[in-house]
Amino acid sequence: MNQQIHQLELWLKAKENEHIEFKEAKQDYDFEKLVKYCVALANEGGGKFILGVTDKLPRQIVGTNAFTNLERTKAGIIERIHLRIDAEEILHSNGRVLIFHIPPRPIGMPIHYEGRYFMRAADQLAPMLPDMLKRIFDEAGPDFTAEICKGASLGDLDKSAIDDFRLRWARKSKNDSLLTLSDEQLLSDAELLTREGLTNAALILFGTRDALGRFLAQSEAIFEYRSTDATGPAQQREEFRQGFFSYYEKLWKLINLRNDKQHFQDGLFVWDILTFNEGAVREAVLNAVSHRDYRLAGSVFIRQYPRRLEIVSPGGFPLGITLENILWEQAPRNRRIAETFSRCGLVERSGQGMNRIFESCILESKPKPDFSRSDKFHVWLTLHGDVRNPEFLRFLEKVGMERLESFTTQDLLVIDHVFRNEPVPPEGKENLLKLVEHGIIEQISRGRGTRYVLARQFYDFIGKKGMYTRRKGLDRETNKSLLIKHIQANDSTGSKMEEFLQVLPSHSRSQIQVLLRELVKEGKIHSHGVTQAARWYLGPKVIDCNHKQLNKIKND
Repeated sequence: MNQQIHQLELWLKAKENEHIEFKEAKQDYDFEKLVKYCVALANEGGGKFILGVTDKLPRQIVGTNAFTNLERTKAGIIERIHLRIDAEEILHSNGRVLIFHIPPRPIGMPIHYEGRYFMRAADQLAPMLPDMLKRIFDEAGPDFTAEICKGASLGDLDKSAIDDFRLRWARKSKNDSLLTLSDEQLLSDAELLTREGLTNAALILFGTRDALGRFLAQSEAIFEYRSTDATGPAQQREEFRQGFFSYYEKLWKLINLRNDKQHFQDGLFVWDILTFNEGAVREAVLNAVSHRDYRLAGSVFIRQYPRRLEIVSPGGFPLGITLENILWEQAPRNRRIAETFSRCGLVERSGQGMNRIFESCILESKPKPDFSRSDKFHVWLTLHGDVRNPEFLRFLEKVGMERLESFTTQDLLVIDHVFRNEPVPPEGKENLLKLVEHGIIEQISRGRGTRYVLARQFYDFIGKKGMYTRRKGLDRETNKSLLIKHIQANDSTGSKMEEFLQVLPSHSRSQIQVLLRELVKEGKIHSHGVTQAARWYLGPKVIDCNHKQLNKIKND
């Protein structure tokens, strides 16, 4: 339950968008409207529909009496739209909250209700636009990059680009016979040339500038360097309207020209870290080329700034991919291109490219990849190059590269969350326990108040013993003494829960409630009022009221 409430608090801070919708619904809510919202959210990739919460920031939990029989409600939704909807009830201290979990629609199949396809428009519902419906129906069609580019011939391909692919494929497969194959046979073996002709993928990967201008002008990539965020022309701009294998290496060299080293020294420890990690940048570019929507006009943009790199590709996330599952799910939009990259070793078919980008950011103590500016029509990835915590680099040095190589991406994410004093998401709990067992992370206290910090030995190693003490926090009795001291200083007016959160900023509301309950049982404090109106005072209440008093604390 504590985890449910923590997740709910995170949702309350999120912006309302096509994946999450809040409604007060204090007394009831129209079932037909609920069904329509389920349709709209499913059509736009799935999401959460939450009742009992105000829809404007800062949001408040107001509670709801709607849909008291959840099983019947879920059955009614399934009967009407033939889509399984899960629902859960959270009994928060401020009221009952309902959360409907809506999955994404099937590929190529928009969901309708009574013949109408719905989407969200601001905080209302609206019919889906014709172009959106067309895009959905087109999803079930064949891979665009596997389709034949009518009129294109082998003469439209750059031989040097083909040879680059040939060498990479031979090296990856350890098959030197590829070096002697004709271009036609090589492309045929790679499924880029069929009896009907050259595929779009062949043009995108190996085409000449003239050929792409005639057949697939939208497949170009544009590089810009900008020294500031000011509007106006870029300091440098390069347009690559040619096959990917013709410009891939040149693009990295352009980025690396202004790839500053960040120098760190701490006593005898000295190290230099490049602002932009080569592996992360290459993976990000490969993702943009292999997952963009080539049916849309628009180019891939790579914008370099002194301390950040932005890679923007047309088409939005592939169906089924969200910010929440981007590390774990695969949905290649252009399978023929992805297969070609895999053949020559540029990417792994196992879909580990995004994992590597996240891992490089964590291992270099840089902000994690940022997709927050993405929308339905673009994937916008920002790689920030600033090293935030040199101490974390020394921590990783203490762990040792040999040991780090055995860590999964999820392990590194958990370590990063703990180091930054952020809550570990539910999917990382198993990894967290493993890291505690290995002595990388320490568990502080038990039960609902459990917290985690990096192990003491690593703070000792980086010379930050005080940071360990601060992160670990004071012992339980000291925290209770601080609460009593505050209550005593304000005994004439009473103390509020908000004040206790300031006294113990490392504690959550529920953790403070546990301490208050203990102090009540010990007869050291009592309260007047309930929930947000409660005020706390020194000393016990009348003995006969102790049981009621404890109940009030539980409901606070």
